[in-house]
Amino acid sequence: MTDSRHAVLTVEAMGAADSYAVEQGRSGAALMDAAGEAIAGAIAERWSSRPIAVLCGPGDNGGDGWEAAARLSARGWPVEVFTLRPKPELKGDAARAAAKWRGEARGLEECDPERFDLVLDALFGAGLSRPLDGEPARLAEAFRGKTVIAADVPSGVHGDRARAEGPAFKAALTVTFHRFKPAHLLHPGRAACGEIVLADIGIPDGWAKQAAPIAEHNHPDLWTVPGLEIEVGAHKHQRGRLCVLSGGHGASGAARLAAQSGLVGGAGYVTLLCPPDALTECAASLQAVVTRAFGPEADFAAVLNEHRAQAAVLGPGAGKDAETRRRVLQALDQGASLVLDADALTVFEDAPQGLFEALHERCVLTPHAGEFAKVFPDLADGVETKIEIARAASRRAGAVLVLKGPDTVIAAPDGRVRVNTHASARLSTAGTGDVLAGVIGALMAQGAGAFEAASAAVWVHGEAGRRLGPGDTAGELIARLPGALRHVRDMQSRKTALRRLIQS
Repeated sequence: MTDSRHAVLTVEAMGAADSYAVEQGRSGAALMDAAGEAIAGAIAERWSSRPIAVLCGPGDNGGDGWEAAARLSARGWPVEVFTLRPKPELKGDAARAAAKWRGEARGLEECDPERFDLVLDALFGAGLSRPLDGEPARLAEAFRGKTVIAADVPSGVHGDRARAEGPAFKAALTVTFHRFKPAHLLHPGRAACGEIVLADIGIPDGWAKQAAPIAEHNHPDLWTVPGLEIEVGAHKHQRGRLCVLSGGHGASGAARLAAQSGLVGGAGYVTLLCPPDALTECAASLQAVVTRAFGPEADFAAVLNEHRAQAAVLGPGAGKDAETRRRVLQALDQGASLVLDADALTVFEDAPQGLFEALHERCVLTPHAGEFAKVFPDLADGVETKIEIARAASRRAGAVLVLKGPDTVIAAPDGRVRVNTHASARLSTAGTGDVLAGVIGALMAQGAGAFEAASAAVWVHGEAGRRLGPGDTAGELIARLPGALRHVRDMQSRKTALRRLIQS
């Protein structure tokens, strides 16, 4: 969860914004002062006064802790400070912040977790590049099960790599500053952060030009969804023609989900293209989706042309065989916007370069981690974050890539990356990926570019997932899509109205 006041955000590398702020004349002490106030305020908003241990490290993260401790004490909280390094040994801004604390400060070894209801971890934050050891490691384990608030990033979790290499604090609340770090959005780091509050500490304008963000946090302010408002006189063929390839008899369920979600997602005319043996089961289970059979030897590019496809979804339940490979390559040659999912990707496991050479800029690849590893095995085994892995894969493929998961990453060949965390764990059930493929296809059929369609569809799909309840499946997910689309429309309408009010 994030602070809604800072919904559209970029992701920065560690220290980039702070360095720029100092260069522009904003002192480190002023930044630390603002960070301490943000931490104290976030704690006081969520908990009543109670015993709290503040653990301070030797650097700037510790300085944030000293500042927060002074402010909580001024609010009447019973605060005890434990420091990794004695106050006389501190330097720079951390020393100036520590001087504001008028109470006793003891060593970490004297901290007994059983005496405290809350603990503020201000030991290392995002800047530690090695595993915790000594007293910090002991306390990370000792405070498990306690309510931990982390300053910037839970100590032990690397801010850029988004993971811990050893013991690490697990927070119920993380207060960070200016922009997200990768650890705030990417798993497993994100799981250690709990609720995330992003605070404005006065980084001057122009930071993004000086130190370019490494990604964007996916949000409706970054894109539009076609079809939310329909012009008078519009008819179904003007609203986008989407085709979906079905598997054979007994294997059409995934494609049927994609076709139905494509229709609900806004495409005006959706055709499910079936092998002859699957036509009856498809036609019997779908009403508003048109079902058409095509011969097993048919040129699939000609089939798409016959149905005037503006976009197509290939892969869900298609079968991992030579016929699927042939149809994918023919569809790529036809030139329509394409979503390639599941079997349409893994069928090229033995020769992915053949797929990459045929892809074009109107393609979206939607693998989950297992499918990604089959098509990009060398990247899947790397040590880079999911952001860098997805960026490299998209550039190699020359197509937009949606690397699915609880932290879905959308990457474009030109290097743009968006990270989506607006989703629900209830999406981890069979068929939800097929629904996503259908929504992406629907948006592209209506004219959205590949990167924008993928970004919007992932967020809308996540919003629909947040509306699922216990026992709901992919079928119910489709039923939640209209509400998710209305929610996006209302969000964007409110923003437009506010902009007009400000301009007037």
